[in-house]
Amino acid sequence: MPEGHVIHRLASEYTATFGGVEVSVTSPQGRFDATPLDGSVFNHGEAVGKHLFLDFATGDVVHIHLGLIGKIRFEPLAPPVGEVRLRLHNGVTVADLRGPQWCRIITPEERDAVVASSGPDPLRADAEPSRGYERVRRSGKPIAALLMDQRIAAGVGNIFRAEVLYRHRLDPAIPGRDIDRRTWDAIWADLVELMHYAVGAGRIDTVREEHGPEAQGRDPRVDRHGGEVYVYRRAGQPCLVCGSEIRTAMLEGRNMYWCGRCQRRKRVGRSAPAR
Repeated sequence: MPEGHVIHRLASEYTATFGGVEVSVTSPQGRFDATPLDGSVFNHGEAVGKHLFLDFATGDVVHIHLGLIGKIRFEPLAPPVGEVRLRLHNGVTVADLRGPQWCRIITPEERDAVVASSGPDPLRADAEPSRGYERVRRSGKPIAALLMDQRIAAGVGNIFRAEVLYRHRLDPAIPGRDIDRRTWDAIWADLVELMHYAVGAGRIDTVREEHGPEAQGRDPRVDRHGGEVYVYRRAGQPCLVCGSEIRTAMLEGRNMYWCGRCQRRKRVGRSAPAR
């Protein structure tokens, strides 16, 4: 499932491509009623966590959640290929949505309700990280599980949770109630930096320069997710810092990755590591 930086990039691309102009809106697949929107002015795209909103001058909002297999592609205008649920174009560029979990028209008030019910999003200027911490400190669940809760940190997925815990050498099994405020603030600040970088770069990179391919004389990582990472999907490989074998285990239905030697801390020190 795409993590939050992908959704924010898509929102920005919709705005840059279609903002302020009349657009053709259709559903080649026929599973979405585009009639109320076709020929209307597109205002802007917006994201919160893994939710994407397309705002139209009609007052309608299209709410999209890509789920596990959904994809959106921006391409030069051409006939649709495959099962396209929603198609926007301006006569030059087309954005095709395929395989979403949700694609529905809602009101602005319903959109605001989704935003209000979501946890703080590290990529939004209006995020209130204290809201996430209040849920964390009341829970006995492991912090690795809590970071995947979209009511705690909207947009954070398996990659960011694994990497931010490694970067602060935190044991993924620490119960939320044992996470102090200094540790939460350090996790949050790092998520803000890592996720904003990912929006700009279009890939997730979490490895510091001294542990990168050039510094260590190794080949760059090759993975469909792209980017240099410390532990995500590196099970059985040596830790880039200590050389121990990266571990993996299932946690609430998802693969968790960590280094048993490096990640022993229960809290961060007075100065959190920088990128």
